[in-house]
Parts: sequence; C-alpha cells; structure tokens
Amino acid sequence: DENVADEARKLWSGDLSVECNIVAIDRKLKRSRGGLMGGKKKKKKAMGFASKMAEELEDDGPSGPFVLPKDTEVALFVAPGPKELIAIERICNEVGMGTCVILLNARLSRVEKYASDDARKLFEGFEPVWFLGAAPQENAPGCLMHRAYPGKWLLARKPKVGAPKTIATQEGIFTGEECAVAYQSIEVSEAEKTAEKLASNVAEWFK
Repeated sequence: DENVADEARKLWSGDLSVECNIVAIDRKLKRSRGGLMGGKKKKKKAMGFASKMAEELEDDGPSGPFVLPKDTEVALFVAPGPKELIAIERICNEVGMGTCVILLNARLSRVEKYASDDARKLFEGFEPVWFLGAAPQENAPGCLMHRAYPGKWLLARKPKVGAPKTIATQEGIFTGEECAVAYQSIEVSEAEKTAEKLASNVAEWFK
C-alpha cells in the first residue's frame, strides 16, 4: 500500500546507484493506526465475490486503475496478495512481453483460488528464480527445498549437526510423493547417527 511505498522511497532516497520508480498498487488514502488519515472511515457496502472482483479491477484509487509508468522495462511486485494479483494479471495482459514482471515473495503455491482460469494459467507459468523453504514435513521431515535459477531444484536433509546435505535433484519442483521417495532412500552413516544422538542428548540436558 502507499504507506509501505513511502517507507521504501525514504529507504532508497539516498542511494545514487538506484534508478527506479516506487509506486503502490493500492493508492487509496493512507491509513493511520486509527483508520483513514484525513477523514472518517467509510462503511463498506456488502458485496458478493463477483462484485468484489469487478470493483478491484475497475477502481484502484482516485485516479483510476493502477498502471505502470510508461516504458517500464522491469516491474517488481513485492509480496502481492489476492487483490494485487488481479491488478498484476491485467498489467501483464497490457504490457505483453515488452516488460519483465518479477514477483517477490508471492507465495503462489499457497493461493487456493484465482480470479479466473486465465489468471491461474498466467501465474502457474511464472518461472521460480529463487526458492528456499521447508519440504512437506509429512513426507520428508527435517528436509528443505531450494532452487536458484537456472539451476535444478534441490531437496536437502538438515541433520542435527552440520550443514544440510542434498539428497535429490531434479528439473521441476518436488511433489510430496517425490519428497517421500527421496527421503526413504536416505542412507545415514554410523558417524552421522552417533553425532545426531549426541546432539539430542546435549539438547535434553538444557531442557
């Protein structure tokens, strides 16, 4: 929102090596801790899901729908939520292949419902360039997944002592079943078992 955009502008204002334009998708009135700044909080009208989607697409602020500045070559959207994804879909359709669109911390894997099938196809087509997170713990406890473009996806096990160790690699993201298969194939050396048992015992002493 505009408050976060203001913070980013202040943070980057003294960096002469940065040439960018920071704008907020949500350009409605800034919010203070007590509500809208400069006026009373308006009571929202009850609307259905379809009406809410239409409103977000048609009106993002007092000056109309959000648009990218002219001749934008690279657009970075930080932590977009469901509402912002609607605007991003429209922007992608408008700029086509002329602008590189990058989503930071989008967490698309957690999106349960998109505004349309076209939106789902669009965002599922984005290429993950950096990922580091826990693997499905019910399939591969103590494991994590990592990917740095253009490299492969890595599945690694974090032992109780030492750095994570890669147990599998592949071109696409690991599914829960693939994580389970890789986890079951792990062979832990006797030295590792002894070290992990020792670490567990030490941890118990400090409980």
